[in-house]
Amino acid sequence: MSTRLKLLVAILAVVLTSGVADAREEQTVWSGLLIASNSAPSEPTPAEIAHLEGTLRQLFGYSRIQLIGEARQTLKSGQEDWVATSKYFALHVDARGQKNGAYVLNLKLFQDKKLLLETDAKLNKQSPLVIRGPQVGDGQLVIVLVVQ
Repeated sequence: MSTRLKLLVAILAVVLTSGVADAREEQTVWSGLLIASNSAPSEPTPAEIAHLEGTLRQLFGYSRIQLIGEARQTLKSGQEDWVATSKYFALHVDARGQKNGAYVLNLKLFQDKKLLLETDAKLNKQSPLVIRGPQVGDGQLVIVLVVQ
């Protein structure tokens, strides 16, 4: 093999390898605003949290989980921002990079324009983030973030 061909093969290998590594690093985060209550279920639990349904029901003691707002964000750099909104609530998520394999997030929960909660949290693929929010009618606001 000529030197020129070897160099071309080496460059192609680096380009292909870096493209594959970048694709593996991109992850999508699903953010959901849920109302957990004991009213009769009228719709199925959202697919994004179906695997958590039993745990959520056991933790919070509610029989119904209703999706009221959601957002999906593909994280490429780990520095993205996004908002999950519903009629009355908004969850602002500010990703601040990765540390020890987890995304470091700043979360702000608003009811209308009033800030209810601001906290920092870590999210990784093995451990969804679940936060109990305020009482809403006969139920409870629940915030869930899942790396898909």
